Amino acid sequence: MKKMKLISFMLLALLLASCSAYKKVPYLQGSEYMKANETPLYDAHIMPKDLLTITVNTSDPEASVPFNLTVATAQGAQNKSLYSQPTLQQYLVDNNGNIDFPVLGSLHIAGLTKGEAEEMIKEKLKSYFNETPIINVRMVNYKISVIGEVTRPGTFTISNEKVNLFEALAMAGDMTIYGQRDNVKLIREDGNGKREIVPLDLNDAEVVLSPYYYLQQNDVVYVTPNKTKAKNAGISNSTTIWFSVVGTLVSLVSLIVTISK
Repeated sequence: MKKMKLISFMLLALLLASCSAYKKVPYLQGSEYMKANETPLYDAHIMPKDLLTITVNTSDPEASVPFNLTVATAQGAQNKSLYSQPTLQQYLVDNNGNIDFPVLGSLHIAGLTKGEAEEMIKEKLKSYFNETPIINVRMVNYKISVIGEVTRPGTFTISNEKVNLFEALAMAGDMTIYGQRDNVKLIREDGNGKREIVPLDLNDAEVVLSPYYYLQQNDVVYVTPNKTKAKNAGISNSTTIWFSVVGTLVSLVSLIVTISK
Protein backbone atom coordinates (compact mmCIF):
# COMPACT_ATOMS: atom_id res chain seq x y z
CA MET A 1 0.00 0.00 0.00
CA LYS A 2 2.82 2.35 0.89
CA LYS A 3 4.48 1.54 -2.43
CA MET A 4 1.28 2.43 -4.31
CA LYS A 5 1.05 5.77 -2.47
CA LEU A 6 4.69 6.50 -3.25
CA ILE A 7 4.22 5.68 -6.93
CA SER A 8 1.04 7.80 -7.09
CA PHE A 9 2.85 10.71 -5.46
CA MET A 10 5.75 10.44 -7.91
CA LEU A 11 3.38 10.33 -10.90
CA LEU A 12 1.49 13.38 -9.60
CA ALA A 13 4.75 15.30 -9.10
CA LEU A 14 5.86 14.36 -12.63
CA LEU A 15 2.51 15.49 -14.07
CA LEU A 16 2.68 18.83 -12.26
CA ALA A 17 6.26 19.37 -13.41
CA SER A 18 5.23 18.64 -17.01
CA CYS A 19 2.34 21.13 -16.80
CA SER A 20 4.65 23.76 -15.33
CA ALA A 21 7.19 23.25 -18.12
CA TYR A 22 4.47 23.42 -20.79
CA LYS A 23 3.25 26.80 -19.53
CA LYS A 24 6.64 28.29 -20.40
CA VAL A 25 6.44 27.22 -24.05
CA PRO A 26 3.35 28.65 -25.87
CA TYR A 27 3.30 32.29 -26.93
CA LEU A 28 0.41 34.69 -26.18
CA GLN A 29 -1.17 32.92 -23.23
CA GLY A 30 -3.92 34.27 -21.00
CA SER A 31 -6.57 35.10 -23.57
CA GLU A 32 -8.36 32.99 -26.17
CA TYR A 33 -9.55 36.16 -27.88
CA MET A 34 -8.39 39.69 -27.32
CA LYS A 35 -9.36 42.79 -29.27
CA ALA A 36 -6.65 45.43 -29.33
CA ASN A 37 -7.51 49.05 -28.67
CA GLU A 38 -7.93 51.25 -31.72
CA THR A 39 -4.54 52.80 -32.40
CA PRO A 40 -3.06 54.43 -35.51
CA LEU A 41 -1.16 52.15 -37.85
CA TYR A 42 2.54 52.00 -36.99
CA ASP A 43 4.73 54.39 -38.95
CA ALA A 44 8.49 54.53 -38.44
CA HIS A 45 10.14 57.85 -37.58
CA ILE A 46 13.30 58.99 -39.33
CA MET A 47 16.37 58.98 -37.10
CA PRO A 48 20.00 60.16 -37.37
CA LYS A 49 22.14 57.76 -39.46
CA ASP A 50 19.14 56.64 -41.48
CA LEU A 51 19.82 56.30 -45.19
CA LEU A 52 17.02 57.63 -47.41
CA THR A 53 16.05 57.79 -51.04
CA ILE A 54 13.80 60.69 -52.08
CA THR A 55 12.14 60.90 -55.47
CA VAL A 56 10.25 63.86 -56.95
CA ASN A 57 7.74 63.13 -59.72
CA THR A 58 5.71 65.47 -61.94
CA SER A 59 4.00 65.26 -65.33
CA ASP A 60 7.08 66.96 -66.76
CA PRO A 61 10.07 64.64 -66.13
CA GLU A 62 12.56 67.29 -67.23
CA ALA A 63 11.38 69.69 -64.55
CA SER A 64 12.01 67.19 -61.75
CA VAL A 65 15.48 66.13 -62.93
CA PRO A 66 17.39 68.61 -60.67
CA PHE A 67 15.74 67.06 -57.60
CA ASN A 68 16.39 63.42 -58.52
CA LEU A 69 20.15 63.04 -58.33
CA THR A 70 21.65 59.75 -59.50
CA VAL A 71 25.02 58.08 -59.12
CA ALA A 72 26.74 55.57 -61.40
CA THR A 73 28.66 52.65 -59.93
CA ALA A 74 31.31 50.49 -61.56
CA GLN A 75 30.21 46.99 -62.60
CA GLY A 76 33.46 45.32 -61.56
CA ALA A 77 36.67 46.13 -59.77
CA GLN A 78 38.80 44.95 -62.71
CA ASN A 79 37.12 47.10 -65.35
CA LYS A 80 36.54 50.60 -64.03
CA SER A 81 35.34 51.89 -67.40
CA LEU A 82 32.11 49.88 -67.32
CA TYR A 83 29.27 51.41 -65.31
CA SER A 84 25.87 50.06 -64.37
CA GLN A 85 22.59 51.91 -64.75
CA PRO A 86 22.45 55.03 -62.57
CA THR A 87 20.86 54.56 -59.15
CA LEU A 88 19.16 57.14 -56.97
CA GLN A 89 21.29 59.29 -54.71
CA GLN A 90 21.00 58.25 -51.06
CA TYR A 91 20.78 60.83 -48.29
CA LEU A 92 22.40 60.14 -44.92
CA VAL A 93 20.66 61.83 -41.99
CA ASP A 94 23.40 63.45 -39.91
CA ASN A 95 23.66 63.54 -36.11
CA ASN A 96 21.66 66.78 -36.04
CA GLY A 97 18.84 65.18 -38.02
CA ASN A 98 19.51 67.05 -41.29
CA ILE A 99 20.04 66.11 -44.94
CA ASP A 100 21.34 68.20 -47.84
CA PHE A 101 18.72 68.13 -50.58
CA PRO A 102 19.24 69.51 -54.11
CA VAL A 103 18.16 73.13 -54.60
CA LEU A 104 16.40 73.27 -51.22
CA GLY A 105 19.61 72.87 -49.21
CA SER A 106 19.59 71.65 -45.60
CA LEU A 107 16.36 70.04 -44.38
CA HIS A 108 15.68 68.98 -40.79
CA ILE A 109 14.00 65.63 -41.25
CA ALA A 110 14.71 63.56 -38.12
CA GLY A 111 11.70 62.77 -35.95
CA LEU A 112 9.29 62.89 -38.89
CA THR A 113 7.43 59.94 -40.29
CA LYS A 114 7.75 59.17 -43.99
CA GLY A 115 4.42 60.85 -44.70
CA GLU A 116 5.36 63.97 -42.72
CA ALA A 117 8.70 64.23 -44.53
CA GLU A 118 6.96 63.87 -47.89
CA GLU A 119 4.48 66.62 -47.02
CA MET A 120 7.25 68.96 -45.85
CA ILE A 121 9.26 68.52 -49.06
CA LYS A 122 6.10 68.86 -51.17
CA GLU A 123 5.31 72.23 -49.58
CA LYS A 124 8.85 73.51 -50.14
CA LEU A 125 8.79 72.46 -53.81
CA LYS A 126 5.42 73.98 -54.74
CA SER A 127 6.98 77.21 -55.94
CA TYR A 128 9.25 75.31 -58.36
CA PHE A 129 6.43 73.61 -60.33
CA ASN A 130 3.12 74.46 -61.92
CA GLU A 131 1.58 71.48 -60.21
CA THR A 132 1.85 69.66 -56.88
CA PRO A 133 4.74 67.17 -57.12
CA ILE A 134 4.52 63.59 -55.90
CA ILE A 135 7.19 62.86 -53.27
CA ASN A 136 8.30 59.39 -52.22
CA VAL A 137 10.62 58.91 -49.23
CA ARG A 138 12.03 55.44 -48.47
CA MET A 139 14.39 54.16 -45.75
CA VAL A 140 17.15 52.10 -47.36
CA ASN A 141 18.82 50.76 -44.21
CA TYR A 142 15.82 49.84 -42.04
CA LYS A 143 17.21 46.80 -40.25
CA ILE A 144 16.80 44.84 -37.02
CA SER A 145 18.96 42.16 -35.37
CA VAL A 146 17.90 38.97 -33.57
CA ILE A 147 20.49 37.16 -31.44
CA GLY A 148 20.64 34.58 -28.65
CA GLU A 149 18.62 31.35 -28.54
CA VAL A 150 17.14 31.42 -32.06
CA THR A 151 17.69 29.06 -34.99
CA ARG A 152 19.27 31.59 -37.36
CA PRO A 153 20.57 34.69 -35.54
CA GLY A 154 21.40 37.63 -37.76
CA THR A 155 20.62 41.12 -39.02
CA PHE A 156 17.62 41.54 -41.32
CA THR A 157 16.72 44.41 -43.65
CA ILE A 158 13.00 45.24 -43.61
CA SER A 159 11.70 46.41 -46.97
CA ASN A 160 8.28 47.65 -45.80
CA GLU A 161 9.69 49.51 -42.74
CA LYS A 162 7.34 47.70 -40.37
CA VAL A 163 8.04 44.58 -38.33
CA ASN A 164 6.80 43.23 -35.00
CA LEU A 165 8.46 40.95 -32.43
CA PHE A 166 7.00 37.71 -33.75
CA GLU A 167 7.85 38.55 -37.36
CA ALA A 168 11.44 39.22 -36.29
CA LEU A 169 11.59 35.83 -34.52
CA ALA A 170 10.13 34.16 -37.62
CA MET A 171 12.91 35.67 -39.74
CA ALA A 172 15.43 34.15 -37.34
CA GLY A 173 13.78 30.72 -37.50
CA ASP A 174 11.96 31.11 -34.15
CA MET A 175 13.38 30.41 -30.68
CA THR A 176 15.13 27.16 -29.86
CA ILE A 177 13.82 25.01 -27.01
CA TYR A 178 16.42 26.68 -24.81
CA GLY A 179 15.05 30.22 -25.23
CA GLN A 180 13.23 31.97 -22.37
CA ARG A 181 9.96 33.15 -23.87
CA ASP A 182 9.13 35.15 -20.74
CA ASN A 183 12.45 37.01 -20.68
CA VAL A 184 13.20 38.42 -24.14
CA LYS A 185 15.36 41.54 -24.09
CA LEU A 186 14.80 44.43 -26.51
CA ILE A 187 17.78 46.76 -26.90
CA ARG A 188 16.84 50.13 -28.36
CA GLU A 189 18.63 53.40 -29.07
CA ASP A 190 16.65 56.58 -29.71
CA GLY A 191 17.49 59.54 -31.94
CA ASN A 192 19.46 61.18 -29.12
CA GLY A 193 21.72 58.18 -28.55
CA LYS A 194 20.00 57.06 -25.33
CA ARG A 195 19.86 53.28 -24.93
CA GLU A 196 17.36 51.16 -23.04
CA ILE A 197 16.95 47.45 -22.39
CA VAL A 198 13.32 46.34 -22.13
CA PRO A 199 12.34 42.86 -20.82
CA LEU A 200 9.35 41.36 -22.65
CA ASP A 201 7.19 38.35 -21.81
CA LEU A 202 6.06 36.68 -25.04
CA ASN A 203 4.01 34.12 -23.09
CA ASP A 204 1.65 36.96 -22.15
CA ALA A 205 -0.96 37.91 -24.78
CA GLU A 206 -0.83 41.51 -23.51
CA VAL A 207 2.56 41.90 -25.23
CA VAL A 208 0.76 42.78 -28.49
CA LEU A 209 -0.47 45.96 -26.80
CA SER A 210 3.03 46.97 -25.69
CA PRO A 211 4.62 50.11 -27.23
CA TYR A 212 7.60 47.84 -27.92
CA TYR A 213 5.61 45.30 -29.94
CA TYR A 214 6.61 46.99 -33.20
CA LEU A 215 10.35 47.28 -33.69
CA GLN A 216 12.21 50.42 -34.69
CA GLN A 217 15.16 50.54 -37.05
CA ASN A 218 18.39 49.20 -35.48
CA ASP A 219 16.55 47.44 -32.63
CA VAL A 220 18.26 44.31 -31.25
CA VAL A 221 16.16 41.40 -29.94
CA TYR A 222 18.06 39.13 -27.54
CA VAL A 223 16.55 35.77 -26.58
CA THR A 224 17.93 34.76 -23.18
CA PRO A 225 19.02 31.10 -22.75
CA ASN A 226 17.27 29.10 -20.04
CA LYS A 227 18.93 27.27 -17.13
CA THR A 228 19.08 23.99 -19.05
CA LYS A 229 21.22 25.56 -21.76
CA ALA A 230 23.45 27.19 -19.16
CA LYS A 231 23.94 23.85 -17.35
CA ASN A 232 24.67 22.06 -20.63
CA ALA A 233 27.20 24.72 -21.52
CA GLY A 234 28.86 24.28 -18.12
CA ILE A 235 28.99 20.48 -18.53
CA SER A 236 30.34 20.84 -22.05
CA ASN A 237 33.06 23.25 -20.96
CA SER A 238 34.03 21.06 -17.97
CA THR A 239 34.19 17.98 -20.19
CA THR A 240 36.35 19.80 -22.73
CA ILE A 241 38.75 20.97 -20.02
CA TRP A 242 38.89 17.46 -18.52
CA PHE A 243 39.76 15.82 -21.84
CA SER A 244 42.35 18.50 -22.48
CA VAL A 245 44.04 17.86 -19.12
CA VAL A 246 43.95 14.08 -19.61
CA GLY A 247 45.37 14.43 -23.10
CA THR A 248 48.22 16.58 -21.81
CA LEU A 249 49.02 14.10 -19.02
CA VAL A 250 49.02 11.16 -21.46
CA SER A 251 51.39 13.01 -23.77
CA LEU A 252 53.67 13.87 -20.85
CA VAL A 253 53.76 10.26 -19.61
CA SER A 254 54.49 9.03 -23.15
CA LEU A 255 57.37 11.52 -23.42
CA ILE A 256 58.83 10.40 -20.05
CA VAL A 257 58.60 6.71 -21.05
CA THR A 258 60.30 7.43 -24.38
CA ILE A 259 63.15 9.32 -22.66
CA SER A 260 63.58 6.52 -20.08
CA LYS A 261 63.98 3.93 -22.84
